[in-house]
Amino acid sequence: MQTVNQTATKVLTETVTAIPHRRVGILGGTFNPPHLGHLIMAQQVGDQLGLDEVRFMPDAQPPHVDEKKTIAARDRVNMVQAAIADNPLFRLETTEIKRGGKSYTYDTMKQLKAEHPDTQYYFIIGGDMVDYLHTWYHIDDLVKLVTFVGIKRTGYPTTSAYPVIWVDAPLIDISSTQIRTKISHGHTVRYLIPDAVAAYIEEHQLYEQTD
Repeated sequence: MQTVNQTATKVLTETVTAIPHRRVGILGGTFNPPHLGHLIMAQQVGDQLGLDEVRFMPDAQPPHVDEKKTIAARDRVNMVQAAIADNPLFRLETTEIKRGGKSYTYDTMKQLKAEHPDTQYYFIIGGDMVDYLHTWYHIDDLVKLVTFVGIKRTGYPTTSAYPVIWVDAPLIDISSTQIRTKISHGHTVRYLIPDAVAAYIEEHQLYEQTD
């Protein structure tokens, strides 16, 4: 017969076991190329939510992007690696690259949760994307796998039909499209992307042709 203390210890042990041991942010995208806006967003979320790490997850083949404008996955992975190398909070997540094909967030997070059931995932998106969550593949199942984190954006509401944690971050008006265009026209992208990414782009002569 169990004592009260034995029963309490058992309940506490089961409760602790059920609590995820790691809290990991996921920032997905084409990263074509990665820029300072990505890094600032990831750093702010990681800091404000006290995450153990933030993983940058390049897409294999984004379902919503013209694949002709997305360079080889190898180059995008290498640029992300270069961009995050000096930050101990950041990691590279290559699940979608390894799986290949269309990169649906639901499929990816289902796989990651199966592989790491003790991890709580926080999926980071811009405030402008929150309004489109209802269009995401299997969104009603996805919200059971991740906690969405929205980055506040001027002019966009901080409300959603889905659970979202909102985070303030400096608004850095930089886009990968803008960077590609500048490079293709021979303009500088200094202070828009990390120096290591700029060096990689120059070495491999990326984005020299106009989109």
